[in-house]
Amino acid sequence: MADTPINLSRYRKAKVRAERKRQADANAVSHGRTRAEKTRDAAETEKITRLLDHARRDDPTDA
Repeated sequence: MADTPINLSRYRKAKVRAERKRQADANAVSHGRTRAEKTRDAAETEKITRLLDHARRDDPTDA
């Protein structure tokens, strides 16, 4: 027999926790972006939109 008794319930719970942690890490890598990345992308999109709007020519046929 083993030197120390093993609590199977504790072992199962630890195994489930480890699996959930592994899955969460995989999801964070594939789907997650940090707040800084989201903010940077939004600012960049806004800058490009502003630049294009200010560079737009007025169409004389619209008037």
